Amino acid sequence: MTVAPAYQVLAERIRVDIVSGQLRPGERLPTEPQLCEQSGLSRSTVREALRLLSSQHLIVTTRGVNGGSFVAEPDAFALGASLADGVGLLLTSGAVTGEDFLEVRRMLEVPAAGLAAARREPRHLEELEAAMFDPERDDLQRRIEAHAAFHLAVAAATGNSLLALVVRPLYSVANREAVSRVSPQPFWRTVDRDHRDLLGAIEAQDVARAMELARAHIDNIRPAERVPVVV
Repeated sequence: MTVAPAYQVLAERIRVDIVSGQLRPGERLPTEPQLCEQSGLSRSTVREALRLLSSQHLIVTTRGVNGGSFVAEPDAFALGASLADGVGLLLTSGAVTGEDFLEVRRMLEVPAAGLAAARREPRHLEELEAAMFDPERDDLQRRIEAHAAFHLAVAAATGNSLLALVVRPLYSVANREAVSRVSPQPFWRTVDRDHRDLLGAIEAQDVARAMELARAHIDNIRPAERVPVVV
């Protein structure tokens, strides 16, 4: 049985206190000398634990008279980026297959489309309109960015902030060259058509139609889903 390094044990103890709410956002952690005394660990080990927590966006450390380590305020963007990195590693390692990826997308995107149709506001329609792309004239980077923006806008239109965070990793690209190889021009025309049809259903607040179109979109892109593509 492998024993975790002391700094990881300390970091995990503090992490549990943070995620359980025992330590609240903005709350100051004990000082390094205090942590050394409480844990019986050296100052270098305590600092390593704090560095680990900082890299996980759980604490922030400031210098000066009023400095110290504080529990970080929740940052949806940073959390989403961390989740995206993890999903990307799972995909590239083969631990998660393309079919696994599509199953999760279907479980999230289909009901999300229905909620977006029911709850959308004018600002959400503006965000969806802004995420349209031209499959004939726009380059690959623009298409990929617009695609991600569209699906994130659908998630935002649900009014569920947790859903908007959870879906973010599904629209990260690990290998743009591979995306280019498996997604020829006709494929992007299909994506563009699907997005425009879904926008129309959301605008009309047609819940059943929006869910039907979201489900069909996943079926339409399955043949091309041989790499970590976000379309």
